[in-house]
Amino acid sequence: MEGKSMTRVEVGITWLDPERSADLPLPTYQSDLASGMDVAAAVGAPLTLEPGDISLVPSGFAVALPPGYELQVRPRSGLAIRHGITVVNAPGTIDADYRGEVQIGLINLGRKPYTISRGDRIAQLVLAPVSHARLRVVAQLGRTDRGAGGFGHTGI
Repeated sequence: MEGKSMTRVEVGITWLDPERSADLPLPTYQSDLASGMDVAAAVGAPLTLEPGDISLVPSGFAVALPPGYELQVRPRSGLAIRHGITVVNAPGTIDADYRGEVQIGLINLGRKPYTISRGDRIAQLVLAPVSHARLRVVAQLGRTDRGAGGFGHTGI
């Protein structure tokens, strides 16, 4: 990364069954400046998602995030655009205090069945800082030009 500096944050990761996961890669950045790490499916057998199907796909690992961070689970753009395979609760959140298996909730929004095989890259993980809000009840909110204009208030 010429002239670029990236903040590196240590994240603990463990394979839940090291012998059964030996053929799987750790989540991996596919380029030097990628923001997301691709996650491989740890399915034991091919999994076919019919159109409209939702499935929780195992990763085979758990993580330990430092306080003040989350992992966001996001779709892979190629799977979403080409096949309609996306993360059902995008972006999903893995909290810093969660120690269970990272699982990816996928949905097939496409028109054809899609089969996920062991080792297929199915989603990406983005490490993101987290801030907690301190809510303060006020008598009135400050005015803005937008006001209460909601969905579609500026047109299509």
